[in-house]
Amino acid sequence: MSSDRKGWLRGALLLTIAGLISKVLSAGYRIPLQNLTGDIGFYIYQQVYPLLGMGMILALYGFPSAISKLTAESKEKGHTQTTANFYFPIFLILLLVVGTLAVLLFVSAGSLASWIGDPRLTRAYQLVALSLLLIPFTSLLRGVFQGNGNMKPTAYSQMGEQLFRVLLIIAVAIYVSFTGADLYRIGEGAAIASIGGGLAAILLLTMFIRKSEQSVQLQKAVIPWRYYIQTLLLFGLVASLNHMVLLLFQFADAFTLVSGLQEYGLSQTKAMEAKGVLDRGQPLIQLGTVLGSSFALAMIPSVSQQKLQDAKAAFYQHIRSSIAIGFYLAVGATTGLIAIMPQANMLLYQDTLGTNDLRILVIAILLSSIGVTCATILQGLGGTKQTAVFIILSIFMKWFGNRLLVPIFGITGAALATILGLACFSLLVYIGLKLKLPALKLMRQINWSTLLLAVSAMLIYIFVIDLFVPTELSRFGSLLYVGFVAGTGACIYLFILLRGRTFISEEINMLPWSHVWMRIYKERKSP
Repeated sequence: MSSDRKGWLRGALLLTIAGLISKVLSAGYRIPLQNLTGDIGFYIYQQVYPLLGMGMILALYGFPSAISKLTAESKEKGHTQTTANFYFPIFLILLLVVGTLAVLLFVSAGSLASWIGDPRLTRAYQLVALSLLLIPFTSLLRGVFQGNGNMKPTAYSQMGEQLFRVLLIIAVAIYVSFTGADLYRIGEGAAIASIGGGLAAILLLTMFIRKSEQSVQLQKAVIPWRYYIQTLLLFGLVASLNHMVLLLFQFADAFTLVSGLQEYGLSQTKAMEAKGVLDRGQPLIQLGTVLGSSFALAMIPSVSQQKLQDAKAAFYQHIRSSIAIGFYLAVGATTGLIAIMPQANMLLYQDTLGTNDLRILVIAILLSSIGVTCATILQGLGGTKQTAVFIILSIFMKWFGNRLLVPIFGITGAALATILGLACFSLLVYIGLKLKLPALKLMRQINWSTLLLAVSAMLIYIFVIDLFVPTELSRFGSLLYVGFVAGTGACIYLFILLRGRTFISEEINMLPWSHVWMRIYKERKSP
């Protein structure tokens, strides 16, 4: 393997690790946030977070990926990247696009808050609009570094931005909790924390610029405006939709859930509390999806049509393995979490409100893991527009589901609507991938009998443990229960999968601590 290729793979691994750390931070801080501010405070935060999250995804994945593509193509053609023909035009396009979105959001913040049904969110939405103005700066710097094969600035700035943002949000939550300040400061504090995180990222990226030896040239050249605009808008905006699926579902909830719960018969305050209870599932879904998709996505840092043509058999097996590993991990995480949900709810959120609804909601872990993995592969094979259409259709399914089911079933209807929307998304991207890769035959890759045995053994084990555990546990008791049962249950599940000829040795070697797994693995040949 060439040194350049190794460098790109190391860079892709670094970005994957940075993404994992950032996602764990992003999911984890919402638990103390809810503990400090209650379900109403959590509701307020979740009404603001989807917009902030979309901005972060554009700044981390969407625009940087498009700029990286432009940078790499420019280098391949032997073009000199100057301020006049490259950096300034791209920055100007980003500023016009993002600036327009920011102005529209700022001006319509009051109308948006009224549409959602909570005019007191207006100031928070205005601050979110201001946070968007940092996107052109971070996106350009990250994209240029990535296009030149240097992934460290993006990875370190991503972790620094997330850490700074989390610390600021928790500080605001502590302030509100101990001073009795208006709970709506949580929404405003989230937007201010996003601005602070963006400034921290710019500072870190600027430090890397000073260390690099890149020179800024001012010579004039022909500027391919149309190509720049098409790449940034199509590749940047559309490709980032894949990372926004769960956020867009939360955005649909922000618009429809409280009003639907009021139709169900709840007062506005009770509807806000109920939404806050359902939103408890979001960190769990995010962490579970990270577990279910990240290892699989790390195996496919660059899927392309060219690779399909160059080594068809190896390519197909690689894709099958990627999806299968994610599927096995997601099934285990989903079924295990459903089984221990009462204790997990008590441990994380201090009571067991909404346990059955959360059990329905966490099925999203399995569906989103499959959907995100298949969508990423499909995009790598040139199906970016197709994937975007599938995502939009699934959002409409979620929106329609909320409108239809919430007035009848309350938050249970919202949980069911989320599952229906994600099922639609997963099914569509899987069918799209099958059409692209007719010989995939993924269902044959799954060892269904061993999977059923592993799931059954884990659930029976948890049921037996529950016979000797009190029905109502304290928070500390829930900590001991969840820690012990989750750890031992996962070991039973993985042990049966390994011994049951579920994986091939090549797949085991791709996992962390592969030497441990190989000791208990019963060898079988690759299909």
